[in-house]
Amino acid sequence: MAIIRTENLTRRFGERTAVDGLTLEVEKGEVFGLLGPDGAGKTTTLRMLCGLLDASAGAAWVADYNAAENADAVKDRIGYMAQRFGLYGDLTVEENMHFYSDLFGITGAERVRLMAQYLEMTRMEPFRNRPAAKLSGGMKQKLALMCTLLHKPQVLFLDEPTNGVDPVSRRDFWTILYQLVEGGMTVFVTTAYLDEAERCDRVALMNQGRLIRSGTPDQLKSSLDEVCYEVKCADPRAVRERLQTQAGVLSVEPAGAALHMFLAPDVPVEPLRSLAGAGCSFERITPSLEDVFIALIRKEEQSAGKRG
Repeated sequence: MAIIRTENLTRRFGERTAVDGLTLEVEKGEVFGLLGPDGAGKTTTLRMLCGLLDASAGAAWVADYNAAENADAVKDRIGYMAQRFGLYGDLTVEENMHFYSDLFGITGAERVRLMAQYLEMTRMEPFRNRPAAKLSGGMKQKLALMCTLLHKPQVLFLDEPTNGVDPVSRRDFWTILYQLVEGGMTVFVTTAYLDEAERCDRVALMNQGRLIRSGTPDQLKSSLDEVCYEVKCADPRAVRERLQTQAGVLSVEPAGAALHMFLAPDVPVEPLRSLAGAGCSFERITPSLEDVFIALIRKEEQSAGKRG
């Protein structure tokens, strides 16, 4: 059953369209990732879903309520963690949690129980008396998450929650999210980290305000007709310049010390091996989500160029 649904959701700022006809569904109890580069429209989408921003066209429903017409009902049922959460640096971890408990009207034994539960879940108990300003980046995100969870939301919206957080803290943060989903919560997360898509049940790829494709990570990796090759060579820059201008080559992008090349299925690879030169190896591989995303963007760019 869909707990989040949008139909032709659109937001314009003057002549600029930030979100362009977005239609998607998120099932109850899943981790759904909205992925894309900076400026793709992820934050604008999130703000419309949370009832914080009116749509220019289309509609969105969250927990059976229209996000524009019943914004207060939506806000009662969601938790929203923005990129810059409103922590008070001069208050301790515990004092911040008390402050947000007051805002949500959580008192007495229920407050004590929830604070203890979240401090244990996030392993923040030893730091409950530390001022928020003196927490590491990862700890600040954990505190922001705890404050967001205090009113027990049905849906948790997270806007790039691990941006700028170290790898270990990112892993810990996702472990916490899995625990919340096991408890019945739905998590909707935006991110620019394509590797985090692997952690989601389903993902939607977004670029320039438009939904490019959605599905499970495995579905997306097998969704392209083009074939992906890993090209290893001594001079990747020169080889890339030669390959990316050839007919049938969709994209050639750096991948560590190698190159990842997407090739149309009916284009033979042997002439490209010769063009790359001696000492270069070509191996057909399963693309990563980052590979797929870049290839889809290149495909759109080529289609737009042909239309123009």
